[in-house]
Amino acid sequence: MLGSQKPLIISASRRTDIPAFYGEWFMRRIREGWVFAYNPYNHRAKKVSLATSQVAAIVFWSKNFRPFLGYLDELDSKGYNMVFLYTITGLPQVFENRVPEATSSISIFQMISKRYSPKHIQWRYDPILVSTYTDWAFHLKTFKVLCQSLEGYTTRCYTSFANLYSKVRRRLNSLEKTGINLIPISEEEQSTLVNELAEIALQHGIQLYSCCNDHLVGGSIKKAHCVDVELLGDLFQINKMAYKIKPTRKECACYESVDIGMYDTCSHDCVYCYANTSFECPPKNLIHDPDFPLLIKNKDIRLEEEEINVERGEVCQQQVFNWE
Repeated sequence: MLGSQKPLIISASRRTDIPAFYGEWFMRRIREGWVFAYNPYNHRAKKVSLATSQVAAIVFWSKNFRPFLGYLDELDSKGYNMVFLYTITGLPQVFENRVPEATSSISIFQMISKRYSPKHIQWRYDPILVSTYTDWAFHLKTFKVLCQSLEGYTTRCYTSFANLYSKVRRRLNSLEKTGINLIPISEEEQSTLVNELAEIALQHGIQLYSCCNDHLVGGSIKKAHCVDVELLGDLFQINKMAYKIKPTRKECACYESVDIGMYDTCSHDCVYCYANTSFECPPKNLIHDPDFPLLIKNKDIRLEEEEINVERGEVCQQQVFNWE
């Protein structure tokens, strides 16, 4: 689909870390003016325009924006509207094996904030893992230090507790031999901890938002819209009424966007990761080519060449490509 009745919000990406690992690929797609967006559920890809006239904003998600900084001049010169979701947890390396240290990420965070504004960049203290290595006191201390460093550089922090899918539990259980065990924590205890974090955040001019954990919402904690049309509208004067909330999982309140990433392609090696199915990521049998219009060259992906319009009774044309 190269055309659209309203400009798209591009998510880059919940499924992988494009700024950290795939910046050159992303920029080549920007220069070409289009990209394939892959649906992991039906294994189909659709053609999506990246022309500035067709893109309302780009929402970048990353744990390491340093490799992406060199591309910002070009994106600015082309007129793209951009916001940045920067994850900085301060967790020990045993949980985030290949994520830069917090001090390094803080300096990049501050640089992006100065370049745009504190409203253009949001902090993610996400996820919260309570364990024998990262107990209640660890989070209070770490969060306070991070708030002190980010004061004046952002106005928002999004947080949630780790979603313990079976694949995540397997990875976390593998740490038991090192003496690290998860500490069970009830929803009531979670609320108590996060309310303490919220009070710390407010002392530094930062509003805490709960992402996909509705039991935390209330008092000093607001419900998160990580892809937030209200924010994008205020920053870029886009038509807020044109976009609807379209959750990606339970209790998500994100507005509709097109995610151009693919699962099982992130190399940060975080044990709590929901986007990778195995320890070996990306798998050796998946091939990345910066010139290819899809992030990974998978074979037998069905391409939707035209948008389906059920109301008009139109049926999309489809073609199967072997992209090995």
